[in-house]
Parts: sequence; structure tokens; C-alpha cells
Amino acid sequence: MGTFLVSKRKNDDFQFVLKAGNGQVVLASEGYSTKTACENGIESVRKNSQMDERFDKLEANSGKFYFNLKASNGQIIGGSEMYESAAARDNGIESVKKNASDADLKEDL
Repeated sequence: MGTFLVSKRKNDDFQFVLKAGNGQVVLASEGYSTKTACENGIESVRKNSQMDERFDKLEANSGKFYFNLKASNGQIIGGSEMYESAAARDNGIESVKKNASDADLKEDL
């Protein structure tokens, strides 16, 4: 089972990461000015991660692969790390789909 971990950045913005059951970060959020907005972002990930069309599969100029998860309005709600292959990126997407819907919520504030 996955875990959403909410933390604070140095500039006092809130952010979250989604960790897979093995502890690896599979999705990281933008910064949010309030904890409530951050929690709303988590709920958006729970909902949108179950729809294939919400994932943008991308390739960087470096030849590495990554993805963004978008809300219905097109706003990016989370992004991945860089992967060495498209297959590894696609496995990351599958991990988000699997872990997001019932992930625990923890705080490191």
C-alpha cells in the first residue's frame, strides 16, 4: 500500500509525494500555499490517477523519460522522476495508479 507524505518546503509552501509500498517516490507535487490546498491536490491525484488520459508520457532532451499527471482542467498536479527507459516510466505510471486510490496520508511537518 502506498503513502502520501505531506511536508513543508523551506519557503513554507506545502507539498506532497506519493510513495509506493516499497518506499520509492513515484509522484511529487507542486508547492501549495495552504495545507488545505495540498490536501485537495492529494484528492485530485486519487481521482485523476485512475484515468489513463490524465497521464502525459514525455521524453526529455536528455533522452530520459518522465510523466506528468494532470487534472481535468489540464493543470499538472504531480510529476515523476526521470527514468532511463519508456518501459520504466510506464511502470511508474502503473505504480501511481495502483497506490494512489487507497494510500495512507502521513505528515512530516
